[in-house]
Amino acid sequence: MTISYNRLWKLLIDRKMKKKDLCELAGLSPASVTKMGKNGHVTTEVLLKICTALECGVDDIMEIVVQD
Repeated sequence: MTISYNRLWKLLIDRKMKKKDLCELAGLSPASVTKMGKNGHVTTEVLLKICTALECGVDDIMEIVVQD
């Protein structure tokens, strides 16, 4: 299984936001967003900050992908 943040990137596009805007709004470091860009692991604190800033749920920004 892997984690995909494609939902987050689509949400940012829909809201006409850039990754830099997300960092500023959520109080994130660019390193966290870079990790997410590579579908890497981030802390639940990072996910909470994003969900709070974007007023959405965790399922709106990520999904678990089952690989066969």
